[in-house]
Amino acid sequence: MPTTASNASTSSFSASLFRRPTALLAAAPRPSWPLASAVTTAARRNLSCQVALATDVSSSSPDAIAEEEAEAAAKIGAKVRVKVPVKVYHVMKAPELDLCGMEGVIKQYVGVWKGKRISANLPFRVEFFISVAGQEKPVKFVAHLREDEFEYLPSSD
Repeated sequence: MPTTASNASTSSFSASLFRRPTALLAAAPRPSWPLASAVTTAARRNLSCQVALATDVSSSSPDAIAEEEAEAAAKIGAKVRVKVPVKVYHVMKAPELDLCGMEGVIKQYVGVWKGKRISANLPFRVEFFISVAGQEKPVKFVAHLREDEFEYLPSSD
């Protein structure tokens, strides 16, 4: 077991390894920001970190979210026509399919999930049917669209 004298010399030796000599400190230029003299070296060494304990994804009240869900629920089942050129590539029977002018039905609104607003870029899930040569039944597929990419058609009720 080392003696206290060797501990003292070891601690002073290790402390001198990680400190700059005082001659270099005196010659070092001072920072130019105005509060440099007010901030002590102890304050520079002590960093405080704060951790977010709770996250609130939705900044709106529950009433606003319920209202948005009610508005979206009223739009589900509505017939729509795509009014802008939108190409989709996920339909295997029709590669590079342009949806402009096609009619479909809104099946789902995905902007609210489990009572919380989520950041869905394309919140409306629209179902389309296309006729493909060689098949008697039309091919059904779904595309996600924004509300400004389609127009509502009058209902046939």
